[in-house]
Amino acid sequence: MSGLRVLVNAGPWLPVPPSGYGGIETVVATLVPELRRAGAHVTLATVGPSTLEADDHLRPLAEPAFRSIAMPYNRVSGIAHAHMQVLVDALRDRDRWDVVHDHLEVVGPSVLAAMGTAAPPTLQTLHWDLRKHPEFYSAFDGRGRVRFAAVSASQLERAPENLRRQTLGVVPLAAPPPLEVAAEPGEHALVLARITADKAQDVAARICRRAGVPLVLAGPVAGIDDPEELERRLADGDEALGAHPDVRYWLDEVRPLVDGTSVTWVGGVAGERKERLLRSARALLSPIRWAEPGATGVVEALARGVPVVGTPRGVLPSLVEHGRTGFLAAEEDDLVRHLHELDALDPQACREAAEQWTPAGMARRYLDLYHRLLEENPA
Repeated sequence: MSGLRVLVNAGPWLPVPPSGYGGIETVVATLVPELRRAGAHVTLATVGPSTLEADDHLRPLAEPAFRSIAMPYNRVSGIAHAHMQVLVDALRDRDRWDVVHDHLEVVGPSVLAAMGTAAPPTLQTLHWDLRKHPEFYSAFDGRGRVRFAAVSASQLERAPENLRRQTLGVVPLAAPPPLEVAAEPGEHALVLARITADKAQDVAARICRRAGVPLVLAGPVAGIDDPEELERRLADGDEALGAHPDVRYWLDEVRPLVDGTSVTWVGGVAGERKERLLRSARALLSPIRWAEPGATGVVEALARGVPVVGTPRGVLPSLVEHGRTGFLAAEEDDLVRHLHELDALDPQACREAAEQWTPAGMARRYLDLYHRLLEENPA
C-alpha cells in the first residue's frame, strides 16, 4: 500500500469522467481509482460537474471550459490561470499532499515551478505534441521539483533535449475496461475522436467511400456533441462558433462528404452508446496527420478485439502490429486496400495485444515515479 497523498490536477476543460470526448480526462478517470485501490489518498482538481469518486475534490471553476479552448489566446488565457490560482491557495498548506500529478499543459508546470518549495514535488504527464511550445520546453527548468512523464517513447523522441533531461520515465496510457453490453457485429468502420484536422476525418471519409465501407464519425465539433445544436447555432449566425478552426474544418472538409448513409456523423458519444458503436465496428480508423502521443482510443478498440487502420505516425506503430492487429499506411490508396483485408485479422490477437496496457499497470508505474520524485526531493 502506497500511503501517498496525491493531488491530481485534471485542469479546467472537461469533467472527469467526460460525458463524451475527453482524452486526458479519460486517462485521469482510469488512473485515480487504481491509485486509490493501491492505497493512495487522492484529491482531484477538476471542474464542477465531475462525478469521479476521490478522497477529496478541488473545483476551481463551476463549468467546463472546453468549448473555449481553441478560441484566440486573448479570449481564453485567463481560464487555466483562474483554475491554478485556487490550487496555489490550497497548496500553501504544504503538508496536505506529498506529490502533485499535473495534467494541465504549460500553465501547470510553470505555476508550480514558480512556487518552489511552497508546493510539493510535481510530476506532469505530457499528453500533447511536444513541438507545440518549443520556447517553453526548450528553456523550462523545474529545478528537480517539477519533473515529467511521457506517454510514449515516440513522444519523448520528439521532445527538446532540455525536456528529455527532466523526464523521469515513460508510462503508456491505459483505457478503462469495456462495459458489459451486447453488440452484434456491424459493417461500419468508426472514427472515435473530436473532429479536427489533425484527426483527419476527411481522409477516413474518402477511403471508406472508395472502399465501400460505411463510416461512422463519433466525436464533438468545437465541444458540441449534438449535431442539431451545431447546425442550429450556425444557422442563427453564431460568429464566434463559425470562426472556430474545428468548425471551419468540419464545414469545408468533412461535412461535404457526410451523406447520412456511406458517411454519418453521430456527434459525441459516451457510455453504452459508445461501447456498442465500438464493439460492433469492423475497424477503428485513425488516419492521423499529427504525431499522436498516446491514443487511448486505439487501446480501447484493441481491447474489444477491433483492429485499427491508420497512418504510421506518433505512437501508432508501437500500438498496432501491421498485419496482425491492424494496418498502417501513409497513402490513401493503401488504406483503401487495407480496408478490404480486415477479415484476415484475428480479434483475439487484438485483445491479447491490449493486455499490456492495463489501468493497474499504469497506476503502478506512476506510483514508482512518485516515489522516485520524492527520493530526489526529501522533505
